[in-house]
Amino acid sequence: TGAQQSATVANPVSGASADLLPHFQLEPEDVYIVKNKAVSLACRATPATQIYFKCNGEWVHQGDHVTQHSTDRGTGLPVMEVRIEVTRQQVEKIFGLEEYWCQCVAWSSSGTTKSQKAFVRIACECLRVPGWGVGCCPWPTRHPCASSDLRKNFEQEPTAREVSIEQGIVLPCRPPEGIPPAEVEWLRNEELVDPALDANVYVTPEHSLVLRQARLADTANYTCVAKNIVARRRSSSAAITVYVNGGWSTWTQWSGCSTSCGRGWQKRSRTCTNPTPLNGGAFCEGQNVQKTACTTLCPVDGAWSEWSKWSVCGAECTHWRSRECSEPAPRNGGQECHGPELDTRNCTSELCSHAAGGAEDVALYVGLVAVAVCLVLLLLVGVLVYCRKKGGLDADVADSSILTAGFQPVSIKPSKADNPSLLTIQPDLSTATMTYQGSLCPRQDGPAKLQLPNGHLLSPLGAGRHTLHHSSPTAEGADFVARLSTQSYFRSLPRGTTNMAYGTFNFLGGRLMIPNTGTAGWGQGAGASPDAGGSPWGSPTHPHPGISLLIPPDAIPRGKIYEVYLTLHKQEEVRLPLAGCQTLLSPIVSCGPPGVLLTRPAILAMGHCVEASAENWSIRLKKQSCEGTWEDVLQLGAEPCTELYYCQLEAQACYIFTEQLGRFALVGESLSMAASKRLKLVLFAPAACPSLEYNIRVYCLSDTQDVLKEVIQLEKQLGGQLIGAPRVLHFKDSYHNLRLSIHDMPSSLWKSKLLASYQVKSLAGGWGWGCPCHPDPPPIIPLQEIPFYHIWSGLQPFLHCTFTLERLSPSTCELACKIWVWQVEGDGQSFTVNFNIAKDTRFSDWLVPDNEVGAPALVGPSAFKIPFLIRQKIISSLDPPGTRGADWRTLAQKLNLDSHLSFFASKASPTAMILNLWEARHFPNGNLSQLAAAVAEVGKQDGPLFAVSEAEC
Repeated sequence: TGAQQSATVANPVSGASADLLPHFQLEPEDVYIVKNKAVSLACRATPATQIYFKCNGEWVHQGDHVTQHSTDRGTGLPVMEVRIEVTRQQVEKIFGLEEYWCQCVAWSSSGTTKSQKAFVRIACECLRVPGWGVGCCPWPTRHPCASSDLRKNFEQEPTAREVSIEQGIVLPCRPPEGIPPAEVEWLRNEELVDPALDANVYVTPEHSLVLRQARLADTANYTCVAKNIVARRRSSSAAITVYVNGGWSTWTQWSGCSTSCGRGWQKRSRTCTNPTPLNGGAFCEGQNVQKTACTTLCPVDGAWSEWSKWSVCGAECTHWRSRECSEPAPRNGGQECHGPELDTRNCTSELCSHAAGGAEDVALYVGLVAVAVCLVLLLLVGVLVYCRKKGGLDADVADSSILTAGFQPVSIKPSKADNPSLLTIQPDLSTATMTYQGSLCPRQDGPAKLQLPNGHLLSPLGAGRHTLHHSSPTAEGADFVARLSTQSYFRSLPRGTTNMAYGTFNFLGGRLMIPNTGTAGWGQGAGASPDAGGSPWGSPTHPHPGISLLIPPDAIPRGKIYEVYLTLHKQEEVRLPLAGCQTLLSPIVSCGPPGVLLTRPAILAMGHCVEASAENWSIRLKKQSCEGTWEDVLQLGAEPCTELYYCQLEAQACYIFTEQLGRFALVGESLSMAASKRLKLVLFAPAACPSLEYNIRVYCLSDTQDVLKEVIQLEKQLGGQLIGAPRVLHFKDSYHNLRLSIHDMPSSLWKSKLLASYQVKSLAGGWGWGCPCHPDPPPIIPLQEIPFYHIWSGLQPFLHCTFTLERLSPSTCELACKIWVWQVEGDGQSFTVNFNIAKDTRFSDWLVPDNEVGAPALVGPSAFKIPFLIRQKIISSLDPPGTRGADWRTLAQKLNLDSHLSFFASKASPTAMILNLWEARHFPNGNLSQLAAAVAEVGKQDGPLFAVSEAEC
């Protein structure tokens, strides 16, 4: 041929390349012909004088080559590039014999070099066509795409199934064969399934979709999709339904006997809600109500015995007789006898002897004189009390010791030469007519003392006298409850003293605190809290004072006296409706009476159990209206819709500014599955074990101190003891249940009495993918579960599981085991239990003390760390705008509260809001030295701020 003849022609080359064989810079690659479009093959070599293609052993005609000559810039050697086109007709001519291939051959003066072979194939549309037809690959029957199996599109398609929750699912898919081979992907409700984003899903090399554990969210339509460069084909959709079989809840307590006397019956019930059947799951089998016979002892009322005989007539001319309530004696709740037990009567018989009357007259006169003396003393006491009330406190109680007693200057000492007025300014107390009886100095029983520099805030008072008038004394507690009980809003409040505080307050303010609801004193240690604030979504962790209500000075109008209460509600007492995925994050707290006029916001402090972040949570403050409905009054992180409410959310507590008292709760709604709540895991067991059975109760509580307080009080009534340090578990909104297991018990001493239905012989579905606590659990362990929604709602405060163990010998007292608590695909905790059930009390220090130090109600200056007059001077100095920013804004920045500047600026006194928040967050262990240093630093920024004239002094 012409190509063969041309291949023998050699062109002269330069001497530099005379001894080099051709080197291919570009070689032809395998290609597919789609439909009737020709494909192009190219190769490039240097140094080369000629390049030609050879296809299936035959040279391609020279006229079919497109040649391009160039020079390599790096070496200066000649470069030749050649291209050809291959059509579908050329490939089909020899298809029945062998595959179509092409190869380049390059010449130089030193010899020839061959490139790699490039195969040209026709792309098969077997993904689209079930049989033969127009446009299909005309292959012989030996080719896989021409086999009779192509009569259906997919060799195997996924089928619809109903599976139990946490069961594994395998959806097969075998696509039709094609050239090039098909790629397979899966769709869930027309959305692509990406195993890289969901660890519960993976695709096998055979293209089957595997769900390790079926979840409720996996209920969907699944479709297998096969595609290559020619076509794309979908399988039939398979509907997967994940169902949940119902489970019984625990039995309720037995009801009271139906009769108060004799034989009756009592019953208990359970519900099919642990879990509730879903998506066609089976309902619980068995009875939901049990009845049993009971016998009540009948009450017996008491009856009098016969009267005894009359006694001998005495010197007083009387005799007596008696009887007893013993025929029968009252028992089983019967009534006591009514009437007198002793009967006396005058006797005038000859047995009565009369004594001389002189001694009796003397006794009568002495008695009359004593009564007269008592009346005179009472009159004198009344006059003194009246005079004292009228005179008031005219003594000199407000001298310079109010500001200087007990407070020492720190190292910051401004020079008098620099600014002599710093040490001579005197506060103006002409308007300080207060209705508080007592000293304005803070209590000196605490270790912390406010230490300010020798500046304007510590200037001594003048020699003048200032009188503090008191309008009315503080009411006694009994009188307060008696008056408050007559009001309608108080009748629904709990009467228990442990969950309620109340007091009488005037314009000086005060503080109410629910005992044992703070983080200090619960086995975590108490200390001074750091002076740190933060954004509404979190701030540094420090002990918080528990549930408290701070009434700042001047919050109550002058001349007014309010009787205020603070109450912690049990969740079964108040119905808080939750919508959708909302969850209760805090206790439900009431403060009142509602409707009272406050001129400045009070601050309500309470704990919460949320791991707050703006991207995971939407948190709202709810308040109950007068009609009983719950309303959203504030969304944290958003602009407040009203200036009546504001909330500072910290790591473990929130501080609510409110000008309207009422009933409040913090409610959250998760925005992603990463949202989590803190659970407190607490282990209790009987303090005494007279029988062989021994119960370990594992409580899963919201991590707020009020819930832990209630559980500890309940366990004290049950005779329980703490057997391990409490742990915190982060429970995510992933719809996964909480699992609990006990294992590693010595089988020769103990055994578990958990029902056989809870024994899991294969933990591949639980520990393999759910809990990181242990890499290789035992083959059989007792396992229990708490449903996700029971925990997430937050409305069931005392959730717990009980592990019942049995000693094999009464002499066994040592218990050693491990308890695992974890959420599937979530956080987990493990407890190592090793103690003596008869005498081990090492964890008793973690329990709440019966009596918390401090009073539940503090009135006036005793409720605040900052002395009243120093507080007033700070406010008057920092509220006005200062030069170079030396005002309340700088103080907020020093205290890390600058994220709340807009709220502070909306109030009449921003400095008062800052100091009020500091008081609420740092009582009773606040570091006054740090606050004093921050105030002093603000003063340094603007020296003239504290300069005063001689007239003002």
